[in-house]
Amino acid sequence: MEVFRRAILHAGPPENFALQTVQEVIKPQKQTKLAQDENQLLENMLRTLLQELVSSAVQSGEPIMHYGQSIDDGETSQAQIPRLLDIVLYLCEKEHVEGGMIFQLLEDLTEMSTMKNCKDIFGYIESKQDILGKLELFARGKLVMLRTCNQLLRRLSKANDVVFCGRILMFLAHFFPLSERSAVNIKGVFNTSNETKYEKDPPDGIPVDFNFYKTFWSLQEYFCNPALTLAPTKWQKFTSSLMVVLNTFDAQPLSDEVGDANVLEEEAATFNIKYLTSSKLMGLELKDPSFRRHVLVQCLILFDYLKAPGKNDKDLPSESMKEEMKSCEERVKKLLEMTPPKGKDFLHSIEHILEREKNWVWWKRDGCPPFEKQSMEKKAVQDGPKKRRPRWRLGNKELSQLWKWADQNPNALTDPQRVRTPAITEYWKPLAEDMDPSAGIEAEYHHKNSRVYCWKGLRFSARQDLDGFSRFTDHGIEGVVPLELLPPHVRSRYEGKANDRSKRAKKEDSKVAPSQAEENQIAASASENDGDGIRADLEASATPVETDVTAGTGNISQSGTATPDEHQKQSSDTDMGQEAGQLDADAEADAGMMDGETDAEVDLEAVG
Repeated sequence: MEVFRRAILHAGPPENFALQTVQEVIKPQKQTKLAQDENQLLENMLRTLLQELVSSAVQSGEPIMHYGQSIDDGETSQAQIPRLLDIVLYLCEKEHVEGGMIFQLLEDLTEMSTMKNCKDIFGYIESKQDILGKLELFARGKLVMLRTCNQLLRRLSKANDVVFCGRILMFLAHFFPLSERSAVNIKGVFNTSNETKYEKDPPDGIPVDFNFYKTFWSLQEYFCNPALTLAPTKWQKFTSSLMVVLNTFDAQPLSDEVGDANVLEEEAATFNIKYLTSSKLMGLELKDPSFRRHVLVQCLILFDYLKAPGKNDKDLPSESMKEEMKSCEERVKKLLEMTPPKGKDFLHSIEHILEREKNWVWWKRDGCPPFEKQSMEKKAVQDGPKKRRPRWRLGNKELSQLWKWADQNPNALTDPQRVRTPAITEYWKPLAEDMDPSAGIEAEYHHKNSRVYCWKGLRFSARQDLDGFSRFTDHGIEGVVPLELLPPHVRSRYEGKANDRSKRAKKEDSKVAPSQAEENQIAASASENDGDGIRADLEASATPVETDVTAGTGNISQSGTATPDEHQKQSSDTDMGQEAGQLDADAEADAGMMDGETDAEVDLEAVG
């Protein structure tokens, strides 16, 4: 130890003399690295030396981190204990000694010191944070450092030493990586010591609903330890108490003026850890928007814990509990949305935070897998002829893979989870409810105001319900709704109009039939009387056409005029050709209409 006493008084950086000092004291078997028994011998000697230095500092009345500090020629020399820690830290960093030795000395130093001296010791630890956090040292001493910081937190007062506690927590957050499982509450232990105390007996002379007061503050018992609600009796008591509180919030809504008067941004500067539980303040607290938000957010946190996966079967809520939980959660969210100011924005932020917390829990339970993707190095292009790109069966790799999956899974089309076109009765059900006056739905919220909803419904009706689709011209979009979905008093309006329309159509058909019969009879008699004259006119008018056709076909006699037999043959061929051409044009027009062509395009094709 005398060698080390002289070493800590030596001027200059530790790398100039630290290794030589260890070799002089231990005389190691290896030149630069100690064996296990040699490390243990050196550690015991250094812990004894540290204890003697702390005892000397206490007897002298100086702070232990400033003991032995002197000023020579205007320069301040380093104190003895920090100098000893620097030498050991250098030896651990260069792997000359075992890496956990520096952490053991720091733990001994905090245990031997008062809280006033511990602040100086922790300042030294913060200054060496980057070196202590190196991988070769962190792996050896992380548990010792965690134990040291936790012991300091237990000794500190959370009310008087708030700043020092915050420094320790910030150091742990920076010292331990994000993927470290040391900070995970694996067993799910809750801080049940955080008890909320409230009055058990009603005060005298104060008009307060004391039953509601006790019911309200009794909820903190479940918020402090959510695992209590998993018991059926406790769950029933919790839900009954919660319903009383939610009903009171509903009965006493807050106006926007109250929300504007309580500027929540200004409250952040004077934020208290807990609210006061005096029964005299109950009326005022119920009118405070931030007070309501704190209680409602606690409810959402409790529900989020109960829904979290990964618990045992006995710790999972039952199906009835899940249904009650869902209804309570929807009601709590509705109250948060109604609480001014900016209730919708506040609810959106809380939901986002709870979703991130759920992802954090999953990541921790899965062993903190790495989520950073390694950068892909671009491969060097090889010189030479370019390789031909592979040809895929369906044009590209993705479509070919989908086709391959379909062959391997023939049940894909019959899967009940597959997205299907909804039935026409199922699709029009919301609009049918809007049409019922007893439902009391305001006109501005009707589904018929949505153009996308109506457009999709018309497409479905055109494929599945042509009868209902035909009612669109008379009654609009409401007439397309299937009649069986409508209540009787609404259905009668559309059924009566449909029957009148069918009767009107039959009456018009009956009127048209006799008139057509008379016209046919007159035409027949006229054709018998004037048959010869009409036939002569037709022959005269058909002569030029026949000449053109026969000239085009070349079916003429040698004298240049057609014989009677040839003339009859050519005229019949011409009539058949015209009829065939007309049929082809009609077929093309029908095909054009089926393909979505316009009437103008069909006429042009027929003329061409």
